[in-house]
Amino acid sequence: MEPQTVFQAAPRGRFITFEGGEGVGKSTQMLRLAERLRAAGVEVATTREPGGSPRAEELREALLSGRLKRFGPLAETVVIASARADHVDRLIRPALKRGAWALCDRFIDSTRCYQGAVGGVAAETLSALEQVAARDAFPDLTFVLDAPAMVGLERARRRAGQGAAPDRFEAEDARFHERLREAFVAIARAEPGRCRLIDATQAPDTVAAHIWDTVVRRWPELEPRP
Repeated sequence: MEPQTVFQAAPRGRFITFEGGEGVGKSTQMLRLAERLRAAGVEVATTREPGGSPRAEELREALLSGRLKRFGPLAETVVIASARADHVDRLIRPALKRGAWALCDRFIDSTRCYQGAVGGVAAETLSALEQVAARDAFPDLTFVLDAPAMVGLERARRRAGQGAAPDRFEAEDARFHERLREAFVAIARAEPGRCRLIDATQAPDTVAAHIWDTVVRRWPELEPRP
């Protein structure tokens, strides 16, 4: 029997994003997928938004602290786009160019939902800022993890620990988070070629298995050959 071949990344790497409301398990599932990909011989860069680069992390702190809330959703959107441009230039695009896979916890769809669908920023404005900030670094595949808003918020609070203050978005009311959930689901259904809607109320192992199955169906060369 010939030895198994190790998957070689394409000249341009793949870009996978994880989206959804608070506490749905995006970070956990991103790290689990990264582990599986590395075991298959793929170079992987994991990152997050807002943030992902030193300058973008500074803007993340300003956003999540709530200091920008008084300026309104449009101002938040411009700050996020600025952070994204730096993040893409310094981390995501270089990773893709060298053939690595980039996995990101939140990206353009979170802006579309938080600042767009719920915040009221016009879709045309969001699209224009996406083109400036992301340009050639749009996701190849997006997992939208879905769970009832209150389930996700309770998970987020347990993760943060008792007595921890909620961030700018966790502190919003239940209706805000239900509208977010509806917006994420709407994106997943509107873009089935890019997005996969995953039931995040399932056990983490089950969610991870669904994600891996989707990835190898999209890129069957990941599966080892006999």
